[in-house]
Amino acid sequence: MLLRFQGKTVNERFIEQIVQTLKSGGIIIIPTDTVYALAGDIHNSKAMEKICRFKNIKPEKANFSFLCASLSNISEFTKPFNTEIFRLMKNSLPGPFTFILNANNNVPEFSNQTRKQSGSAFLITILPKRSLKHFGNPLMVTSVHDDDQFYDYVTDPEVIDERFGSQVDIVVDGGMSEFEPSTVIDCTGNEPVLIRQGKGVIAMREMESFNKFL
Repeated sequence: MLLRFQGKTVNERFIEQIVQTLKSGGIIIIPTDTVYALAGDIHNSKAMEKICRFKNIKPEKANFSFLCASLSNISEFTKPFNTEIFRLMKNSLPGPFTFILNANNNVPEFSNQTRKQSGSAFLITILPKRSLKHFGNPLMVTSVHDDDQFYDYVTDPEVIDERFGSQVDIVVDGGMSEFEPSTVIDCTGNEPVLIRQGKGVIAMREMESFNKFL
């Protein structure tokens, strides 16, 4: 099912439909501030099993990201991190970044990898932000990849619906997406480490705070 949202207009009926789908263990494809992503409730094992089947991977091999609504929401699922990392995240989010953090015991045990470290990302699209607020729980997300030899990601929501609509409950049309994924920063140690340079660019004043950032 393809749900279209025009501009900044939010259809409350669509929001409720998305929330109820997630609560019932459904999986959806949503726009982010970079590429489209597959999403499900982190507390619903049925949703996680569906995502793993979609990605054709075993749950114990899963390495997905969390999508949280706020920094305070992130802290509920991670071990304490230092002030410098908090400042880096605060100055970078919301935005096209994924921060890898040490997970605490609140993270579900469906994946050994996920229990070790929890990625966090933010959406800037108005629809998912409203959906997260109404839903309450973080979402487990993973990028929707393309099998094209030139492009890694599918950017057109109508094409996404044609290819993957039968495998998910809802495809949210938020317009054309980016080709470039998020920038990934590992914050599981004392200092952040750049894992992947994507769309997000850290300001020089932030980079200067860490001698070993690059």
